[in-house]
Amino acid sequence: MTVRSRPLSPHLQVYRWTITMTMSILHRATGIANYFGTVLLVAWLAAAAWGQQPLNLVNDIYGSWFGQLVLFGFTWSLIHHMLGGLRHFVWDFIIGMEAGQREMLAWANVIASVVLTLVVWTLFVWMA
Repeated sequence: MTVRSRPLSPHLQVYRWTITMTMSILHRATGIANYFGTVLLVAWLAAAAWGQQPLNLVNDIYGSWFGQLVLFGFTWSLIHHMLGGLRHFVWDFIIGMEAGQREMLAWANVIASVVLTLVVWTLFVWMA
């Protein structure tokens, strides 16, 4: 009886790393991060419902440098995930699927998410 070696499944050492692969991973990661970020929103709303003292405590935590960093990341995560969803929606209509167009849309997603996050924070946090 002859034993034949089975073919190995392709893995990251076989494939050339692309921006679309990175975006796929980031889309999943931001989806997970959004679950945890939503807990922050619920905590703030619950504190507001309980009264002024709990709300002040949560506002102090969120207003700290670490809280601001976490909220900035949550804002970016929401925007990035939303734009990734829109990119997939466009792809559902078989638009932007040509070579080069996929990469352009992926880079546009990264750039737009950073720019929109900065715009949101500039208008609603830093200038408020």
